[in-house]
Amino acid sequence: MTVEAWLAAAIADAEERNLPELRALLEALARSTAALRKADAEPHGS
Repeated sequence: MTVEAWLAAAIADAEERNLPELRALLEALARSTAALRKADAEPHGS
C-alpha cells in the first residue's frame, strides 16, 4: 500500500467516523512516513 493510498483511506475513515480533526494529524504522519521511506531508500554513505 502506498502512503497516498493509506492517507486517502485513513482520511475517509476519519470523516466517516465524524472525526475531521484527525485530518491534519494523518497528513503529518503521511509526510513523516514518506520522508522515512525516502531516507531508507537512499544509499548510505560511510
